[in-house]
Amino acid sequence: MRTTPARHAAAAAALALMATAVTAATAFAATAGTAGTAGTAGTAGTAGTAGTAGTAGTNVTIVTAITTAATASSPAPAAAAPDAESAGAALAARRAAASGLDFRTCPAVEALPDPVRCAVLRVPLDYARPDGPQISLTVSRVPASRAGGAARQGALVHNPGGPGASGMYFPLLAPLPAWRRIAAAYDLVGYAPRGVGRSAPLSCQDPAARSTGPTQVPVRPSPADKERRRAAARAYARGCAERAGAALRHYTTLNNVRDLHVLRAALGEEGLTFAGASYGTYLGAVYATLYPGHVRRMVLDSAVNPDPARVWYRNNLDQAPAFERRWYDFRSWVARHHAAYGLGSTPAAVQASYDRVREALARTPAGGNIGTGELHAAYLETAYRDEVWPERAAALAAFLRGDPEPLTGQAAPDPAAATEAENATAVYTAVLCNDASWPEDWETWDRDHTALARTAPFETWSNGFLNLPCASWPVAARQRPVAVGGAPSSRLPRTLVVAAERDGATPYAGALELQRRLGAEAALVTEMGAGSHGVFGGRNDCVDRHVERYLLTGDTSGWRVTCAPHPEPAPVSLDDRAARALGAVLPPVV
Repeated sequence: MRTTPARHAAAAAALALMATAVTAATAFAATAGTAGTAGTAGTAGTAGTAGTAGTAGTNVTIVTAITTAATASSPAPAAAAPDAESAGAALAARRAAASGLDFRTCPAVEALPDPVRCAVLRVPLDYARPDGPQISLTVSRVPASRAGGAARQGALVHNPGGPGASGMYFPLLAPLPAWRRIAAAYDLVGYAPRGVGRSAPLSCQDPAARSTGPTQVPVRPSPADKERRRAAARAYARGCAERAGAALRHYTTLNNVRDLHVLRAALGEEGLTFAGASYGTYLGAVYATLYPGHVRRMVLDSAVNPDPARVWYRNNLDQAPAFERRWYDFRSWVARHHAAYGLGSTPAAVQASYDRVREALARTPAGGNIGTGELHAAYLETAYRDEVWPERAAALAAFLRGDPEPLTGQAAPDPAAATEAENATAVYTAVLCNDASWPEDWETWDRDHTALARTAPFETWSNGFLNLPCASWPVAARQRPVAVGGAPSSRLPRTLVVAAERDGATPYAGALELQRRLGAEAALVTEMGAGSHGVFGGRNDCVDRHVERYLLTGDTSGWRVTCAPHPEPAPVSLDDRAARALGAVLPPVV
């Protein structure tokens, strides 16, 4: 079982748009007759806050009650005019600037030690009704240390992505080497976005009702498999409507941006200094588009493609070939270390070894609860961070030698994180489904994913089934994605985009598109030849120097700068006890 501090550290290391999607797949899998992917150790159940069993359903019920009840079959009210919501956000920000935040000792549930302090930010549930029902967002902060005589530059606000990830752990990074000089100049401020953790938590199913495994997922789903998954997706969408009621339509990127605007004001900052990862880059980019005059500095790490035509259905399709490349990278690394693992000296041979393990688990689940769904989820994590490569390779090798213990240790879902994982799933689903139109006809989904799976089978169908509730989403009035950039970008100060060239979760084309849309003052730092998701914060000294320089001085080294890849991990022997761990605690990254 993962300890609470370890959960915080792993969250800092790995959470982002598809890291939360992996967490989301854990909870959604249980609704299907044949599950998709299960939660992985190191990403699943690492949404930041400690488990709050029994809280999510209760608090959402309260929100639902004060916003009037709505049944799953009732159409959602039409979205309010954007000018009404913008005016409401401006009013809420003025009020927050006047009242500020009252930081006190953090509640025990947050597991945040001194000197971190916590506060509660009240924001409107519906910005078109700023005097209507309010919800509470949790906020954490550690003051700038001013070590070495550094001058305080204000607050640095962090969003780790998802959507569905909590940033409450962020102040814990202050003493780490990659953050020390930044933490000397800035208050490090984290928060749980609406729906996440204790911030008006969203829930779509009872975590106690979820299956504990094993799940069996075919490589190529049959028509019967697809029908079961379609039924599960419809049931999950209904569960969101039943448990959240009228509040469901208010979990959107636009409201997340408005919440961030109010948080900035409550912190007493005229200009926002922001660090966002993965989905956090999209949040930051939309903020910069809507509030260019309130941007001070922005680091956008592992960029989502903000093209409105790709948000969100096509962005998810784009991930399939990118994840396939990362799966190839892992297999190539294992093949280069055939002497250590004996899994094959070519990527194809390593795939064959993986397939033998998969076939064995399809016949007889390991430990009684590790089927092919849990296996896939554990190995999907290899696409997010190469730090887990040695442990994952050792687990495959041990299994084929007759020892399933390392694999069961790495792939088993953490029961203590069930509530957290379900909450992350719900927020991920609600925000993506509310943000944009999705195809409603199954023929489109089936055609697009079948075509992709021919050349990118590793992640295509698991991702498609994860997002399938959006095809029958019970909110009638979807948002229209914001056209990031445009005329307002000319008023933006310098921003910094950071990306890994072979990132699977946020393909590199997204970083190029984001830089283009943010205008001439946007700079891009690329880690070449690497693909770990989340580049800044301890993996690559070259990237870290660029980000630190920008945050401390506002300067960048040029329009486009490249860094060599961080070193590949070293193999571990099959006798290394690290191979039996749930996963390494990594240097945190934004």
